[in-house]
Amino acid sequence: MNSRHIRAVSAIATALVMTVPTATAHAHPGHGDHQVVTAPSSEPKYGEGWRPLAPIAGGPRQEHSVAAVGTDVYVVGGIRPNGAGGMVTVPDVEVYNTRTNTWRSAAPLPVPMNHPNIAAVGGKLYVLGGLSGGASWEALRDSFVYNPATNRWTALPPMPSGIERGSAALGVLGTQIHLAGGMRSLTPGPGGLQDTVASVHSYDVITRRWTALPDLPQARDHVGGAVVGGTFYVLGGRDRGQVNVRDTVYALSLTSGRYTRWTESAPMPTPRGGIATAVIGKMIYTFGGEGKVGNGANTVFSETEAYDTRRNRWERLDPMPVPRHGTAAISIGNTIYIPGGGNLGGGSPMTVNDAYRPR
Repeated sequence: MNSRHIRAVSAIATALVMTVPTATAHAHPGHGDHQVVTAPSSEPKYGEGWRPLAPIAGGPRQEHSVAAVGTDVYVVGGIRPNGAGGMVTVPDVEVYNTRTNTWRSAAPLPVPMNHPNIAAVGGKLYVLGGLSGGASWEALRDSFVYNPATNRWTALPPMPSGIERGSAALGVLGTQIHLAGGMRSLTPGPGGLQDTVASVHSYDVITRRWTALPDLPQARDHVGGAVVGGTFYVLGGRDRGQVNVRDTVYALSLTSGRYTRWTESAPMPTPRGGIATAVIGKMIYTFGGEGKVGNGANTVFSETEAYDTRRNRWERLDPMPVPRHGTAAISIGNTIYIPGGGNLGGGSPMTVNDAYRPR
């Protein structure tokens, strides 16, 4: 890296740190432990595969989802500060152009959602339910497809009653979108309901039919998901609470046609919920998360860890320059993009937008 590039990265990183809130943050519904924690204020240290990108133009975002079409990264739904010390669920859709490092707005979701279940298939975006509400976030059955060519959302038949959830692990194989786990309800406050599920279903974008698959061995939400080599992997997550984090990795073969049972793979080195995951080749990369308890406070992980699906082994990599949870990741080529998320336990949306390229 030459000196000019180092100076440029340093300047951008300095600008980005200004987006890190240094005031106290209030928990939002579903992250309702109401701990008050001071945000980290040190300057992010980029390098070793990490680089800063243009911050989210429309403002802080958390508990959103992302998907890629071509070289564009779509950031869909989520929560933002409401200006009164709380959070509001938004329908906003913003698009990051990875070639020009710029943002633009797209047509909003017909229904505001946080923790939406989103996947890209055949150059279109599919949203299959999520969470929304005020004092309590409840699962929605609403489903939509977005066509980038027309910048329009079209309603799909709603999810069958009883299988709606948000914050599920997602994986795509062919024309089928697979959803594992998730949650049906998030209620704020100590002891508030967090209704985590173990159910697994697939949706075929051509036939528009839903199929039930074997349940996860244990319920999970805020969990990572990926399909690699015809196998659906469900990584980490939590069970009925932010600090009830798990290290388990479950795998289900999708190519046998029988979907017999889930098996356990090598566990994550660091149990985490609220993680972001992305795939490059045969590797699944996991980033950040929530539920790191220190001095009685729920804080955020900086860990970057990669799972080699061929060798069933984990590797610890360079940590996130700005630790976050409640974000999402997507790969385009050999680069992983991670826009937004929160840098405190609970609701703490940020505009930070990073890229990670494995070395």
